[in-house]
Amino acid sequence: MGNICRSPTGEAVLKAKAQEKGMHFVDVDSAGTIGFHKGNPPDPRSKKAGEARGYSFDGITSRKLTEQDFQNFDLLLAADKANLSDMLEMAPTEHQHKVKLFLAFSSAELDEVPDPYYGGARGFEIVLDLIEEASDNVLAEIQRRVQ
Repeated sequence: MGNICRSPTGEAVLKAKAQEKGMHFVDVDSAGTIGFHKGNPPDPRSKKAGEARGYSFDGITSRKLTEQDFQNFDLLLAADKANLSDMLEMAPTEHQHKVKLFLAFSSAELDEVPDPYYGGARGFEIVLDLIEEASDNVLAEIQRRVQ
């Protein structure tokens, strides 16, 4: 939503995993459905948890999703159903098929990445666990599409 917790974590993880797999053609960026935190860095708790696992948050700052994003990206991932709904509402009709829940690429029983903002440190670890697995599957799907 605000592009300071889950989405920057997703960006950092997807970028790192794409680079590890030599998928340099994959362009990863994150954005929120609201612009409240525009220009702010990721939440320090997200950054601390991600950096402890070796992910870089360098250069990541909050921004609001734009109509241009729907044209520029082949896949737009939402952390939860509320953001999915907001994104589908924003998306031009011809690009709505690009919008998916991030955890649609996960084997987790959850279908939404829980928002860790108001919780403790364990919530940020759970977010990382979910995003890491879903990211592996997103990249596997991209590899299948380009082959």
